[in-house]
Amino acid sequence: MEEQTPVDEQEEAVLAKKGQEVLDKLYSSALNGIPMVSGSIDDLVEDYLSKHGTIEEAVAALVRAQSVKCGTSGFIAGFGGFIALPVMIPANVSSVFYVQMRMIAAIAKMGGYDVRSDQIKTQIYVCLTGTSVADLLKDAGIKAGEQAARSAIKKIPGAVLTKINQRIGFRFITKFGEKGVINLGKCVPLVGAVIGGGMDVASTRIVGKRAIAEFIA
Repeated sequence: MEEQTPVDEQEEAVLAKKGQEVLDKLYSSALNGIPMVSGSIDDLVEDYLSKHGTIEEAVAALVRAQSVKCGTSGFIAGFGGFIALPVMIPANVSSVFYVQMRMIAAIAKMGGYDVRSDQIKTQIYVCLTGTSVADLLKDAGIKAGEQAARSAIKKIPGAVLTKINQRIGFRFITKFGEKGVINLGKCVPLVGAVIGGGMDVASTRIVGKRAIAEFIA
């Protein structure tokens, strides 16, 4: 097996910035909606809460519906040019991440969190990528266990959060390639399964459970 060439600091900084741009674009679209495709996150949350008796029931229904949506080939194909990301990620991959990001944000809002705050945005990024909060804080020079890290991240100032988001962005973008280079022929979602209808459903359920544990349970 060919060894991967380490990414130098300059290349890592470029990839981290690109990764954060992708995540920020997804997040903005998730909250505000996409014309003729989806409404705002407020509308999504209100719709599910109005149809179910408890927050837990609404969240469970949301995860089921978004999982099915990610597994529908017609939805993926129709999503195509609606999300113009700063880097070239295939439409089926970007649309799945969009649905998952939107689902996590809705769960956080149902749990009473301010999804417009920088701290909660970072927590949502963590849920999407499956990144360890403790590892991220360690990169920022803060040592804490996973539970303590989740509490600590809510008090971190914006400048430090930006650095953390860039670390998440780097991990996000390098998942798409080898040797730190984006390789569109070998794209995999962040939960480790090959993109495809059935695997998209499974990955979305995993992300949903992670979000419930973070913002509801």
